Amino acid sequence: MSKFKKKKGGELPAISTASLPDIVFMLLFFFMVATVMRDSTLMVMNVLPAADQIQKLDKKDRVMYIYAGKPSTRYQDKYGTSAKIQLNDKFSTVADVAAFVLAERASKRQELQNVLTTALKVDGETKMGLIQDIKQELRKVSALKINYTTRVGDYAQNIK
Repeated sequence: MSKFKKKKGGELPAISTASLPDIVFMLLFFFMVATVMRDSTLMVMNVLPAADQIQKLDKKDRVMYIYAGKPSTRYQDKYGTSAKIQLNDKFSTVADVAAFVLAERASKRQELQNVLTTALKVDGETKMGLIQDIKQELRKVSALKINYTTRVGDYAQNIK
């Protein structure tokens, strides 16, 4: 008789599922921390004009966004095809811009209220008259730091 016997059946041991809840909660926590929620839903067409000399804004918490352009196709039957202003998640008029800026200032911390930048995200096909009207309203509430948001590209190619 031999001292060693061969195993019969060759079954694999059961997989331990004791650490499975830890892994699930770790993944859940990771995605909750890493996910960024969208601030606003874009309701206007926004094909930004190209520029060859651009600078990136450093601190996003000091920026308030004003969108301008033709309404998206799903909103055109209700609002038409002329250029509109979008403040947060709704269409607005030029007269609403000053109140929007004052409300945004009030929602920020005291030390950030005087350093806010207004970023204009304007469609390339929007008429300059609407932009001038927005700028006039910004002047009324002393929002003088304006940033025109563009995309990287060769400006010379886009001149017609």
